[in-house]
Amino acid sequence: MAALRELPWPAKVYFVVLIGAAGVLLARSALAYDRLEWSTLLVLALLFLVCESVPTLLSVRQAAVSVSFSAALAAVVLVGPQGAALVAATAVLSVRPGLPMVKRLFNGAQFAVSGYAAGLAYGWAGGTVGLPEKTDFPEIILPYGAATGVFVAMNFLLTALILALAEGVGKRQVPVRNMVQFLVSYCGYATFGVLIAGLWATVQSISAVLVLLPLFVARWAFGQYHAQQRSYEATIAALCQAVETKDYYTRGHCTRVSLASSMIAEEIRMGTERLNAIRYAGMLHDVGKLGVPTKVLQKDGTLTEEEFAAIQLHPMRGLEIVRGIDFLDEAFAGIMHHHEKYDGRGYPMGLAGAEIPEFARIIAVADAFDSMTSDRSYRKAKPLPEAVGELRKNAGTQFDPVMVSAFIRALDRDGWQPPRTKPEPADLARESAAKDHDDPTTPIQVVSER
Repeated sequence: MAALRELPWPAKVYFVVLIGAAGVLLARSALAYDRLEWSTLLVLALLFLVCESVPTLLSVRQAAVSVSFSAALAAVVLVGPQGAALVAATAVLSVRPGLPMVKRLFNGAQFAVSGYAAGLAYGWAGGTVGLPEKTDFPEIILPYGAATGVFVAMNFLLTALILALAEGVGKRQVPVRNMVQFLVSYCGYATFGVLIAGLWATVQSISAVLVLLPLFVARWAFGQYHAQQRSYEATIAALCQAVETKDYYTRGHCTRVSLASSMIAEEIRMGTERLNAIRYAGMLHDVGKLGVPTKVLQKDGTLTEEEFAAIQLHPMRGLEIVRGIDFLDEAFAGIMHHHEKYDGRGYPMGLAGAEIPEFARIIAVADAFDSMTSDRSYRKAKPLPEAVGELRKNAGTQFDPVMVSAFIRALDRDGWQPPRTKPEPADLARESAAKDHDDPTTPIQVVSER
């Protein structure tokens, strides 16, 4: 129990209260043995335990999910709330390797409470506990749906609370934008519970064996989805790291532009899928720098027209680099056009106003803001109020006024953490020329070769 001593005191209090409540609940449920089918409980408990022992890891650190809740929901129908609590409590016995006792106890307690609450919801919605007849199923659907909703909500809230109290997990760490989709999928997998109950009415406990295959297919699907998300993130991170190795002063820039772009997108109430795409676009907006010679990006002094043309081509180079990455979707437009200006004087195509894709208008604001509030070789970071003033000043010329206003509202609400000042490497200390294609206050200086 050493892990319990390491928890912050609010998490300890929550843990003890939950364990105590679950203990009382399980004791009362066990006393209802005369109303429970213990053979049914045993089979459902074994099914629950098998599934709970092979969970799928999620993108939140040290968090996992299994499809074991299907067995608990089947118990809601077959043996009622007390039976569901007893079945779910077997999570304590999970044979998952390396699972600390604290987590075993928490999992057993929160599943027991969730199962009991689901059983109560099932009864309140008019559901009848016991072995269902074939003709019962149209009437079971609504109560079972209520039980599923309560179970999922309780499971999510109880787990989210311990994560928040124990580790300070917030919306920047939890994939909140994917959470609705995840919860819908979670509820979908719960239909296996009613499948178990339906099979029980015809083949009795053999149904537990028959349903194992689709349950593990569901578990595999969970794993594939999150493995895909991790693969996406790894791809983006690798490309960003490659870009930032070319310019010391832009390290962390991609991540901050992605965050600022997401703040704007959330402020204008962009949909979930597009929020993911704008986040990716913000991360990769400068990937085209990989196609620009390093000596041009880091050149001292003014640029020649040819060198400036190479920099102007970086959005198109970026599109060429990422064109084959299917999951980027609408992010392509943000990468290609984030240097267009609202008055039509930008590049690479000189688009103006609404002709500029929405993603590009968002990234343009985020990109310039982070550039202004970050240290450069030729100047220190500008204070946040000064950078906001520059955004206001250039709204309607360089930037979309709607996006500027949205970003300022988001800043007022959420604030902004500028990057820490970094020690300047000796090989960059000699740079003094003001040149930054992202900073509206320091335009690149170009000289004619004629």
